[in-house]
Amino acid sequence: WSSCVKNKRCILRSHLDYIHPTMKSSISFTLGFAAVGSTSAFNLPSLDTVFKPPASSVKASFLPKDEAELIETISFTRNGKNADLNTQARVLSIVRRMETSAPPSLSLLSDPEEAKILDGDWYLQYTQPSEIEAVTETDDKWVAVEASEGESRIETRQFNARGSVSAGGIRVDTSGNSVAKQSFDISKSRVQNEVETGIGRVTVGGSFRQSSTVPLRAIAAVDFGKIETKLGVALDISGLFAIRALLKGSKESGWLETTYISENLRIGRGNKGSLFVLTRDRDA
Repeated sequence: WSSCVKNKRCILRSHLDYIHPTMKSSISFTLGFAAVGSTSAFNLPSLDTVFKPPASSVKASFLPKDEAELIETISFTRNGKNADLNTQARVLSIVRRMETSAPPSLSLLSDPEEAKILDGDWYLQYTQPSEIEAVTETDDKWVAVEASEGESRIETRQFNARGSVSAGGIRVDTSGNSVAKQSFDISKSRVQNEVETGIGRVTVGGSFRQSSTVPLRAIAAVDFGKIETKLGVALDISGLFAIRALLKGSKESGWLETTYISENLRIGRGNKGSLFVLTRDRDA
């Protein structure tokens, strides 16, 4: 499921009871992407292949001045972790202006040609809650429609953390040195989140489908998870997502709605109320 992301740390709290105690001490996670998957949307799949941004013939409407202002505002906030209320309020104002002035085509996820602009690698630059106390109610405030997605029973409890993402029940701190990457493989309907952390690389991914009620929403079913430690030990945690799906009665665990997109920048909203800013350029 994207920030000048420095020193990534993860804390895998839930689902690690199945890992040997000697390994738990070296694996400090907070796992929940969407865009990848579950709780947030960031919050995703083994897709060890690195997807490269394809050349797109689709000319999306974009707002270069607003994009520049947004990037300037979120710079040096450690992916949002150090953003104060004034900064968060300013981000929400800029983002809402961009979402309403240049919304994506409603066929972004259904038209293969239009989807080319979404396909490939995106780097997470900033994340924060979509709602903050400093911003009063407004008529044009972004509101999630059918957030639980009916029988999918997707969790919608507000995720208030800044500078972190959540996927498949796994929350990952993205305020460190490395940049979190989200990759879309449109041809296979797969999405993957990858973060380099202090103990190694954490990858979570799964399939996605277009929501039947919200055309710009990709609903993710996380089915893959892997932790590659710097000690050379690889842990496959995919089985944990299978168990979660059985207990929940649904493989679908989260969604990510694209509310603005250009060749260089993408804004997304997650099922737990998070806002994400991602760029094509890793070092934006």
